[in-house]
Amino acid sequence: MESLEIIVLVLTFAILLSAGVPISFSIGISTLITMLLSIHTLPSLTTVAQRMATGIDSFALLAIPFFILAGQLMNSGGIARRLIDFAKILVGKLPGGLAFVNIMAAMLFGAISGSAVAAASAIGGFMTPVMLKEGYDRGFSAAVNITSATTGMIIPPSNILIVYSLASGGVSIAALFLAGYIPGILLGISLMVVAGIYAKKNKYKVTINFTIGDAIKKFFDALPSLLLIIIVIGGIVAGYFTATEASAIAVLYAFILSVFIYREIKFKDLPAILLNSASTTAVVMLLVATSMAMSWVMAYENIPQNVAAALISLSDNKFVILIIINVILLVVGTFMDMTPAVLIFTPIFLPVAIQLGINPIHFGIVMVMNLSIGLCTPPVGSVLFVGCSVAELPITTVIKPLIPMFIAMMITLLAVTYFPELSMFIPKLFGY
Repeated sequence: MESLEIIVLVLTFAILLSAGVPISFSIGISTLITMLLSIHTLPSLTTVAQRMATGIDSFALLAIPFFILAGQLMNSGGIARRLIDFAKILVGKLPGGLAFVNIMAAMLFGAISGSAVAAASAIGGFMTPVMLKEGYDRGFSAAVNITSATTGMIIPPSNILIVYSLASGGVSIAALFLAGYIPGILLGISLMVVAGIYAKKNKYKVTINFTIGDAIKKFFDALPSLLLIIIVIGGIVAGYFTATEASAIAVLYAFILSVFIYREIKFKDLPAILLNSASTTAVVMLLVATSMAMSWVMAYENIPQNVAAALISLSDNKFVILIIINVILLVVGTFMDMTPAVLIFTPIFLPVAIQLGINPIHFGIVMVMNLSIGLCTPPVGSVLFVGCSVAELPITTVIKPLIPMFIAMMITLLAVTYFPELSMFIPKLFGY
């Protein structure tokens, strides 16, 4: 009977998803059908509702709406433009400088906003017209913007790392934030290598010039934005406040910066920003609620234990198991958003990782980096759609220039997977 319920859960979810039903509703409906089959009574409706409510009853999750609001303020408050100007100083004179600027600016913006979609929209909106004006291929420009935006999922603060902390049963958010720095920077460097090769092959010229005076001015213009990273992450690591409290401080800082210092947001703009933030938060929280209900059903049906036993029976070599998990997650990432994927698959795969001696912090970074690739792939890659919309291109045109970027992301993923020190070095320095 247990196997029948597992089949029903997977099959109904797949059918609903392929029929175009929104993923949160697909998860919720398939969970409800499975519960009705398992318990056979109407109280299963109450059980699903309770699990959804308790799933989002978490202090840590309060950080998500705050970081979303902070990201919206940054997106509208001129921060992206100042970070692009700062990135030009750092990498603008390298071969293929504008592509490098796009990647560096996305890394900086992601490190402040924690949103890949916001980075693709804000940075791509500024950089795409400039790159086209300088003769860069439109498809290549879109590919650079799309892939570099995912660095914001790994470089802290990152909403998805907060979600992983919840799904894992309480892995330290501060440790996860610290663990994301080196992998995120490596991912950005790998994309720069591909961009540099492409630029050299197509003989893109260096067109960015500035004086020392300009460089100093751009640095001080961007400095207030960059200070947010130090305030948020430094405060968490030093123990002055929790990740949730840090998110509220990020909102206050972004508000002061955008409204009173940069003066690019007027008070009349705030209702629209608040409405967009509330709408995005509602979508995320519904995903979290339904995913937590599905996770409970899977635990009730012993799915994590069965999957763990099946994986261990294949091999007791952690390197083999990790490659199998990575392959599964890469497939999952092509049709499932990151939030439900983390909430559903963390309880399944994390026990296997722990049994093989893999640190939960390291495994979280591997999982998030893996699923970040899915943000750039059809059919549900949200960053892919935003990047194509910004570049005014169909997805089919962008796929070819995306392939070398995907290869770079895969290589970085494998490096982080099999060299745990890349993610664990900084947390260990701080005693995690």
